Amino acid sequence: MQERLQKLIAQAGLASRRAAEELIRAGDVTVNGEIITELGTKADPDKDHIKVRGKLINLKIKSQQLAYVLLNKPKGVLSSSADPEGRKLVTDLIKGFGKLHPVGRLDFNTEGLIILTNDGDFTNKVAASKTVPKVYQVKVKGLPTDVAIRKLARGIRLEDGYKTAPAEIKTLKPTDKNGWYEVTLFEGHNQQIRKMFDSVGHSVVKLKRTKIGNVDDRGLSTGSYRKLSEDEVRSLVSPGLKKK
Repeated sequence: MQERLQKLIAQAGLASRRAAEELIRAGDVTVNGEIITELGTKADPDKDHIKVRGKLINLKIKSQQLAYVLLNKPKGVLSSSADPEGRKLVTDLIKGFGKLHPVGRLDFNTEGLIILTNDGDFTNKVAASKTVPKVYQVKVKGLPTDVAIRKLARGIRLEDGYKTAPAEIKTLKPTDKNGWYEVTLFEGHNQQIRKMFDSVGHSVVKLKRTKIGNVDDRGLSTGSYRKLSEDEVRSLVSPGLKKK
């Protein structure tokens, strides 16, 4: 059965569908010896020889089992599948699932939940979703005013020009010197929470993601991981659907 090449590459676990499109545009994909650069091109892995950067991927397409793994990422680990600087990667912490890639990202010094998978379709849907909430615990330097918190909750224009969407911000028990908050976002701008609190004069000193959609970190210690259940995967792809 013919499928779009970017879908087949993602199915083989080599890259997300978006990254697969870049491979095609770059001329790194061939079908039956012909270089393909058009994104709409289809191929049949049962009949056509499909290569990425000179390596045949047909067997990977057929044998790859889809995997969805939830990791409680420690600080000091990069949310990537590769790093020219040789830093520790989230993929280094996962064993026994073959080649995976992270869904979205967490900053190098942010800890908490991140999903890794070999399902490119899942990655595209969840990473781009505006309906899957991400919940964070945030510790900031100093004690922001109620006015500042309401300002962040309504949405604020950051120094880089990005206008944040409304966020849910719940005040947790502060200390004498630090504010603590639970922040729920429905978007994922680079270092968004850190930039938000910087904009009101209170830098983030600790940041942890505790929940993605209905999936939380209960029972999952820092550095540990587990498979997502079928219900959890389904709820992330289609957040509006209820469990049967």
